[in-house]
Amino acid sequence: MATALKNLSEYDKDNIPDGADYKIGIVVSEWNHNITGNLLKGAEEALLENGVLANNILVKYIPGTFELPTAAQFMANYTEVDGIITIGSVIQGETKHFDFVCEAAAQGVKDVALKHNLPVIFCVLTDNNLQQAIDRSGGKHGNKGVEAAVACLKMIELQESLNQ
Repeated sequence: MATALKNLSEYDKDNIPDGADYKIGIVVSEWNHNITGNLLKGAEEALLENGVLANNILVKYIPGTFELPTAAQFMANYTEVDGIITIGSVIQGETKHFDFVCEAAAQGVKDVALKHNLPVIFCVLTDNNLQQAIDRSGGKHGNKGVEAAVACLKMIELQESLNQ
C-alpha cells in the first residue's frame, strides 16, 4: 500500500510561542550552499511568522558543517541570544569523511547546548544523495529549517517556563 507524502514541516501556529522577545542566532554552513541556503530561508520565514523581529535574527556563515559546534560556541560566548540554530548539509560520498563530519557535528552541537544551558538546535541534513537533501530543504518532504525554528522557539519557551 502506498502512503501519501506528508509535508513534515507543517505545524499549528497556535501551538508555537510568540517569539517577539527572543533573539535567535543562526550559524550556516557555506558547504552545499544550495541546500543550506534553503534551510536558512525556511528557518527565517518561520521565525518571522512567529513574531521574532528581523533585527533579532543574527545569521553568521561558516565554512562547513564540521565547524558548526565551534561557531555555536562562539555565538553563545560572545552574543546574547536566547537560542541558536545550526544549519548544515552533509551528503554521503565514497569515503568515511561523511561519518566523521556527521558524528563530530552532532556531538559538538549537543555539547554546546549542555555547556551553555541554551537551546542549540541541530538542523543538519545527513543524506545519502543530493535529491534527498533537496527533498528536505524545501522539496516534497518540507523544509527542516522550518522545523528547527519551531523547535528553537519551543525550547526557549520551555526553558523560560522552568526558570520562573
